[in-house]
Amino acid sequence: MTKVTLIGDRLAEPGTQFVYRGPSSACEGCPYRKQCLNLEVGVRYEVTGIRENAQLLDCAVHDTGVRAVEVEPAPVVANVPSKGAYAGSKASLAGPCPHTQCPSHEYCVPEGADFDEEYRIAEVRGDPPHDFCYLDRDLTLVEFAAESD
Repeated sequence: MTKVTLIGDRLAEPGTQFVYRGPSSACEGCPYRKQCLNLEVGVRYEVTGIRENAQLLDCAVHDTGVRAVEVEPAPVVANVPSKGAYAGSKASLAGPCPHTQCPSHEYCVPEGADFDEEYRIAEVRGDPPHDFCYLDRDLTLVEFAAESD
């Protein structure tokens, strides 16, 4: 479902993805709070369009101001335990991983997904980008379905 929100001008490009983290303390007293803080905390979004003739508005958080854009929830790509990982099934992340140098780390600890939640698998992408797992986990790279509002 498409929503209109305000985001930093530097991020206002179709295809840009971000995880909404909620209000900053600098948002206190801002006249644009309702238009800016209307997304769900922790959800990954993708900019799908920029509102035509939208003004660039001053912002205490974004140095170049904010602009009105259209966003939709975006899918999260993640590594999950291979057992039972097929399109349409539900899966959870395997758990935290301290090995930040691993090429799969961004998929084992993906932004926009929580360890204590289950997500529906929209697509199985196959083998993860690592040659071996430092934690000896058998993992499969999947795409979780985008959250619906």
